[in-house]
Amino acid sequence: MKHKAKEYDNPRIDPLNLNADALRGTVQLDPVKAAWVGSMFTLGIVGGALTISMSAVLLFVFFTAITLCLGHSLGMHRKFIHRSYQCPRWMEVLFVHLGTLIGLAGPLGMLKTHDLRDWAQRQKRCHDYFSHGKAWYHDLYWQLFCSIKMIKPPKFQAESIISNDKIYRWMDQFWMLQQLPWAVMFYFFGGWAWVFWGICIRTSVSIFGHWLIGYFAHNAGHRDWHVEGAAVQGHNIPWSSLLTMGENWHNNHHAFPGSAKFGLEDGQWDPGWWILLILKRVGLVSALVTPDSLSKRADLHRIQKI
Repeated sequence: MKHKAKEYDNPRIDPLNLNADALRGTVQLDPVKAAWVGSMFTLGIVGGALTISMSAVLLFVFFTAITLCLGHSLGMHRKFIHRSYQCPRWMEVLFVHLGTLIGLAGPLGMLKTHDLRDWAQRQKRCHDYFSHGKAWYHDLYWQLFCSIKMIKPPKFQAESIISNDKIYRWMDQFWMLQQLPWAVMFYFFGGWAWVFWGICIRTSVSIFGHWLIGYFAHNAGHRDWHVEGAAVQGHNIPWSSLLTMGENWHNNHHAFPGSAKFGLEDGQWDPGWWILLILKRVGLVSALVTPDSLSKRADLHRIQKI
């Protein structure tokens, strides 16, 4: 009999935590977060405008694609958070490092943020911070410059294999400084133009793009699946499939969070999945999880097409 993965893959937050409250909390300005995002945006806009060159723009395009695909999508999201495929240790660490270069947080910080938001959205009601329920400009300010302090937060417990991992703990503690070696290398080969475009603009665009897709993916778009009882439904944003490396199929992801494949229907382009298939062919990736290898969810319903 074919093994079926659990409905929610390795939950680090107990979905039945009755003492936790997803609705009540206070959103406050986060000085560290605001300083980081503000400095990247300022340096990117000013420095990028003063140093624009063809080589710098090409570096920006290439390195952004690498960090978004191999880093954020394959490394941080599909592997580190959801464990939806297997690969050698060196590859996982490299991909997670590239994901850290997106500039959102370190691996443990990303894990906790993701799981807390995921848990809150599965409740019957949740705070607007988790649901992206405010107007776009309000949500932009909240997500990029603030953090939420919950009155009754759920207990978060990462697996010991993750929380005790010295490399990931180091990555998490010094996640901002991981940009520095790349900045030094870019300066050596391309001067300040490569630093501004390869670090500051790339980071700024990645952070802003992450918020933009997240905002739309939780507010409007096509849906094939409905999760009964969930405060927030995911939506698919077809126009952004190549830009997001397949992360735009968020309705599919809400339906099958443990799947390594996000684009499930014909025409749903999923570059991250394409790369995984290539890596599997050359023997670097195995045990790819797909919807048919996940257990059936009682709360998941297919939306009837008219």
